[in-house]
This record gives sequence, C-alpha cells and structure tokens, in this order.
Amino acid sequence: MFDFMLDPDVVRPDKVIARPRPLSRRAYDRLVERGVFDDERIELLRGQLVTMSPQGGLHSTVTARLAQHLIRALADAYEVRSHSPFAATDDSEPEPDISVSRKQRRRAYHPSRALLLVEVAESSLRKDRLVKAEIYAEARAAEYWIVDLATKSVFVHTDPYRGAYRSIVQLRSRDWLRPVMLPELSFRIADLFSA
Repeated sequence: MFDFMLDPDVVRPDKVIARPRPLSRRAYDRLVERGVFDDERIELLRGQLVTMSPQGGLHSTVTARLAQHLIRALADAYEVRSHSPFAATDDSEPEPDISVSRKQRRRAYHPSRALLLVEVAESSLRKDRLVKAEIYAEARAAEYWIVDLATKSVFVHTDPYRGAYRSIVQLRSRDWLRPVMLPELSFRIADLFSA
C-alpha cells in the first residue's frame, strides 16, 4: 500500500480559475477515429461535447423525405449527406440532419463548405436557432433551414455575414422552398408533413 497520499490542496495553484478547456475539431476527430465516443451521440459545438437529441418518429420521417427529395432532384451534381459531420470551424463539428455541398475533387472526410444545411427541430429548436445558426453563418454556409416540427414551418436563413444570417424568413406549409444556390430545386413545405 501507499504510505503517502497526495493532498490536492498542496498542488492546487494559488489562483484557481475554473474554466473548461475547449476541444479543437482536430483533437475531436482523432478521438472519434480511436472510437472514444462509439456509444454516444454527440457533436462538437464551440469546443464542447454536446449530446444530440434522440430522433422521434416525425423527425426521422421528415428528415428522410427531405433527403430523398434532395438526392433525386440534385442527382449526382452535388453531395447530399444525412447525419454526417460538417467541419464548420476550428472548434465546431456539428452533425446537421442534412447537408448539401459541391462534389470535391479531393476527398475530404467532412465537407467544410455547404450550399445548404438543414436541422429538423423537435426538441433542439433553441440550440438550432441560437448556437448552430451562428456556427453555420461563421462557416459561410450559403443557406440554413430549420424545419420546426411543432409549427410545421421552415425558418430559412440566408446571406451569412460576420457570424450571423442577415435574412431569416419563416415559411409555412402552403409556401415553397427554393434554395438560393440550388435554383433547380423547389418543393412545397406541406409535402414534408403529408401522410
């Protein structure tokens, strides 16, 4: 056995500053590659590991419908990903429900540029509006949609500038979604929620 136990008070600095150490995206990716988070649904936001909300039935259905529509409409011209990491900033790697980006010549593990990012909000609306919108604007994602399941509407964010979207419009079920950077695409919001 040990005769000596280290007293934490002896090694504590004189000035204690309780401040979490943020995790970089590169360090996070290395941990993911090593399987550290295999049993967890998390994403990196502002250097912090954040638990992702579980997906309900409506969330899964709407996300699948939207992804299928985007894949069919855009064919092979673009890369459409679902629930995949987006290399947004040095301290953030969110996993949007859907991302659309141009196909890259060099294969990157995670895209860092997006024409469209989509979050389907069931219990995550506050995080999607306040935290993720800022991160996506900083990454200069051309357009960001929040599909609000409670109101069956879509908040369309465009014109990113200095970490914020200068235009945010709420569209309702009778309206059409027409992405700015994907003019060949249009569909009714109601179709996302139809039985």
